[in-house]
Amino acid sequence: MVWEMIAVDLKEIKKHADALDDSKKREPLKKAKRLLIIGAFLLLLGFFAFYFNDTQQLYGNDEESILKVIHSIEGYENNSIEIVAIKDMNDRRYAGFLSNNNPGYIQFQKNKDGNYRWQHIEVNVNEAFSAFAPEPRLFMIVTNEENKIAKMQVSVNGQEIEQEFTPYKASVTWMFLPKTEKSHYTFQNYKYYDKDGELIN
Repeated sequence: MVWEMIAVDLKEIKKHADALDDSKKREPLKKAKRLLIIGAFLLLLGFFAFYFNDTQQLYGNDEESILKVIHSIEGYENNSIEIVAIKDMNDRRYAGFLSNNNPGYIQFQKNKDGNYRWQHIEVNVNEAFSAFAPEPRLFMIVTNEENKIAKMQVSVNGQEIEQEFTPYKASVTWMFLPKTEKSHYTFQNYKYYDKDGELIN
């Protein structure tokens, strides 16, 4: 009887030992499976985050979407925005606009998908006539209906330049500066004239 009990106990011990060995063998597999599931979940999460962000991204592909982009930018959410003019130059897009009647412009860059992502925005407050320089040789003159300047004369690196404007009207004028061998431009002797040709002091 005693030997039978010992034999039974030995069988039980062996059974538990075998079960323990199987458990130890399966443990690395369980860990690997858990890591695989976690990795797949994170990958899926990253994909959805990227997809959601991409679908929510606003682009300046037309006038309506440019308005949406401007209104999405902090500080411009509730402003009255009027797009005055849009111009494309290679992969860049410039839009002159009025924000609460203040002249400004926004710059976009075309991405590989052909969409225009905004890069820079600038507004000059309490001005009727504002000059912006988005590129080294490009000037954007943005005006509102209070602008009374009809003509501007300026010396650029010693060369006299004259530019006309439409007074008392929201407008964007694109000025391309003359090429120069110098590393910079020098602007001197600004003169502004009204619609009657009178010098504005």
